[in-house]
Amino acid sequence: MRFFLFLIFVTHLSAQEISETVFSRWKERVDPSVERGLDYLARIQSDDGSFPENYGTSSGIPALAGMAFLSRGHLPTEGKYAETLTRCIDYILAHQEGPGLYKAGHGGSGPMYAHNIATLFISEVSGMVDPERQRRIAESLPRALGLILRAQAVKKSPQHQGGWRYHPSSRDSDTSCSGWALMALRSAKLNGAAVPDEAIDQAVAYLYRHFDPKGGHFGYTDTHKHKLSLTGMGLLCLELCGEHGKPETIKAADFVLQDFRSLEKEQFAFYGNYYNAQAMFQMGDAYWETYADWMYATYLAEQKEDGSWYSKEAGRVYGTSIMVLAFTVPYRQLPIYQRDETVDDH
Repeated sequence: MRFFLFLIFVTHLSAQEISETVFSRWKERVDPSVERGLDYLARIQSDDGSFPENYGTSSGIPALAGMAFLSRGHLPTEGKYAETLTRCIDYILAHQEGPGLYKAGHGGSGPMYAHNIATLFISEVSGMVDPERQRRIAESLPRALGLILRAQAVKKSPQHQGGWRYHPSSRDSDTSCSGWALMALRSAKLNGAAVPDEAIDQAVAYLYRHFDPKGGHFGYTDTHKHKLSLTGMGLLCLELCGEHGKPETIKAADFVLQDFRSLEKEQFAFYGNYYNAQAMFQMGDAYWETYADWMYATYLAEQKEDGSWYSKEAGRVYGTSIMVLAFTVPYRQLPIYQRDETVDDH
């Protein structure tokens, strides 16, 4: 059923054709660039499904890499990257701990960060795998989601309630970790999982508490810190949760459109670019057209000879995965990032 819905998503055309028009100007350069990036990831993957370098043995990096392959339309059941994808899946499933945590190696900022990304990937790939892996996912995913819900329910101050932080028991929250958790819950809910509406609503309310209505930006633990790299995150999450057309989302989109050219010099530039690309595509029209022209012109030139992109914060595997995910927004292959096709771009 999931794969049938997936096919409907990726073949349906509508007002998003304007986004495809702008992409057509770049397609001849973007297509081979993306394939070179994916070839790089497949080439350096370890036999057990992990990756070398920064955080490659955590659950988060194989998940990001796996989503990069899915975003180009590659499947774990056929094609030249099938084995690469199944290794990513198997590595994550093999490293789930008793309480439900996807944990392996060093996960950077904390285990919940990698866990949320891994849960999102496993939810997205569910329904696209062989029957035996689907059985394992059906046993694993509810445990992973349960951990996210329990972590959200930890008693916190009003400012932090509804969000997530580095550990399942954290009593504070930040918008970056919370964004991944919310997308994992939203993906699973779209896939038929029993995710309470209240959990989504509380996460959305948490994000709104970190939005500056005057400036139009989201912050990390307040409304200002890392606003250039996190406003796209807040905007994307609100868009995916049905907040399209609200004054806050329009204000945030305008902020991104006004200030995104400063992102390249900022810390976490690749991270911010990934979220900006997704969010601007959700907004459509001039938002996506303006951003896409800048993104492709800027970051195509930064691809290395071996096909990778280098992130100064997290290395080549992360940098390549996150850049491929940003570049492939117009392909519309990942179900979680589908735009509501009934919304008028104007």
